[in-house]
Amino acid sequence: MFGKKKVNEEIEIDLSTLEREAVTRNYEGMAAKIITVILTCFTLFQVYSSITGTVPQQLLRWAHLAFVIPLAFWLYPATIKGDRNKLPIIDLVLGCAFVAVACYCFYNYNALIQRAGMYNTLDVIVGAVGILLIMEACRRVVGLPIVIIASIFLLYAYFGPYMPGFLRHRGYSLTRIITHMFFTTEGIIGTPLGVCSTFIFLFILFGSFLEKTGIGQFFIDIANSLAGWAAGGPAKVAVLTSALQGTVSGSSVSNTVATGSFTIPMMKSLGYSPNFAGAVEAAASTGGQIMPPVMGAAAFLIAEAVGIRYLEVAKAAVVPALLYFTGIWIMVHLEAKRLGLRGLPREQLPKAGKLMVEKGHLILPLVSIVFFLTQGFTTTRAALWGILTAIVVPFLRKNTWVSPKQIAGAITQAARSILSVACACGVAGIIVGVVTLTGLGLKIGEGLVSLTGGLLLPTLFFAMITSIVLGMGVPTTANYLITSTIAAPILIKLGVPVLAAHMFCFYFGIVADITPPVALAAYAGSAIAKGDPFMTGVNATKLAIAAFLVPYIFVLSPQLILIDASPLMVVQVIFTSLIGMVGIGAGITGYMMTVLRWYERIPMIAAGLLLIHPGLLTDVIGCGVIIIVLAMQYSKKKKQ
Repeated sequence: MFGKKKVNEEIEIDLSTLEREAVTRNYEGMAAKIITVILTCFTLFQVYSSITGTVPQQLLRWAHLAFVIPLAFWLYPATIKGDRNKLPIIDLVLGCAFVAVACYCFYNYNALIQRAGMYNTLDVIVGAVGILLIMEACRRVVGLPIVIIASIFLLYAYFGPYMPGFLRHRGYSLTRIITHMFFTTEGIIGTPLGVCSTFIFLFILFGSFLEKTGIGQFFIDIANSLAGWAAGGPAKVAVLTSALQGTVSGSSVSNTVATGSFTIPMMKSLGYSPNFAGAVEAAASTGGQIMPPVMGAAAFLIAEAVGIRYLEVAKAAVVPALLYFTGIWIMVHLEAKRLGLRGLPREQLPKAGKLMVEKGHLILPLVSIVFFLTQGFTTTRAALWGILTAIVVPFLRKNTWVSPKQIAGAITQAARSILSVACACGVAGIIVGVVTLTGLGLKIGEGLVSLTGGLLLPTLFFAMITSIVLGMGVPTTANYLITSTIAAPILIKLGVPVLAAHMFCFYFGIVADITPPVALAAYAGSAIAKGDPFMTGVNATKLAIAAFLVPYIFVLSPQLILIDASPLMVVQVIFTSLIGMVGIGAGITGYMMTVLRWYERIPMIAAGLLLIHPGLLTDVIGCGVIIIVLAMQYSKKKKQ
């Protein structure tokens, strides 16, 4: 209808210059069959290990890498230039080399445990080769920034005696660094990779099955039926669809591409500028990573780091996610009113009732995940039952049947999708390993507390800037691992609850995807909209203002993430925060009931901030200011 095929072709070309993960080889013939077999074996091994639970953790993580790293070399070319679909001998050799490294670890598993701290020369050589291969694989799949950061950390571990001030430490030998990073569970095969090889993989597989069963299109149709007719309808559809899709994909860039290929052309056709249309989709899609029940990969890492069940993390994210998407919805609505943009005719939109009758059962897999988690099942068991439900549910009605080819496609797609997360977790493990080896986290914490005088708000601000800067071109998973290792302990030391501190780092790691100058989701949106990447990022940042405010809210008022909260307290915080969002949105867009002058916009933004800050006095003042401005607006509109 809107030239979707053409748009998708252009997206593919543009994304190859924006995100390394989009650049893959497309094999044909026997090569394609071999890769398919390997991908299928990878998924089946992961499911087997999750069902039986008999594979020791270290062996499981090495086996996970034994699939991931060779596939990274065989599926991702060293450079985006030239013929990407030919497999050079060097890439074949590099992949096989890591298989040999993994086999060495398997064969010497017990011996490596027994001689921990007294590794021999061959151990060091194998470890060094393994680290280099993992970093190169990560460069190909994820990009150069995270590899550069990890390299800097490794140099810091070696050149510790030459560091200035509080960064100085005694330094470590190459042997100690290599063996600590590769053979211990405080480095590459640490907790991040452990979570990736269990929970994250299963939920990615779950998402792949949902995608193949057509639940993505079902979400699109439902969003159109609910909001397509309203003012700025396509933009609101983008917000709704991205929120629903985000519960499945958990990736800002892929979410932007998947839903943006139809929502952005619709928005442009109704009068939105390319930069604003791309920004709406990018901002909404980025929020998908914080949308329960299936959030971004980093949410599983939060559960492991904090020591709570994933269900508790998902519950804590409900209200912040509501505020995030409500904030974007308000901005979109006010912008549509300001520009006089209307929705699509109702007769062109699908009917919600008919959709629910014909395809409503497709929502059951998501319902099953929530059900099993709330019934006390472990995250692994809940995911396995969710996968089984996702396979069975399409066959409840003939119009949603799936073919064996689609099921096989879901199996291989999950294995492909985990590559970027696993590579990022492996290299981020190096960074975490250096921090634990050298005590860098404590040193930075002491330095930052000294710099801010132990004041919470300045410390939060520096933690926010750190997360955004480190997130430039770095996946959310790796960004969270880095910032939570460095910043979360500082916030906890200043009295912030553990879960709130980790979620603060998580949120700003996500925001980095839409914050210029390096904003991958915004770049993807601009590629579809044919807009300016930087201005698309600026607009996305304005639209997602809630993402910059919500973390401060739940740090100052942990009741927002259900910490020591009564239902009445939660309702009060939500109510005042939503009113505050309206005030801030109106002030930023310059429109409420009619155009806002500068002397009205400034008080509206200030009142919004007061309402977001918890406290009776601030709430009363904020509400009073907004009521006064609304009265002025009403009078002005009546005269017009």
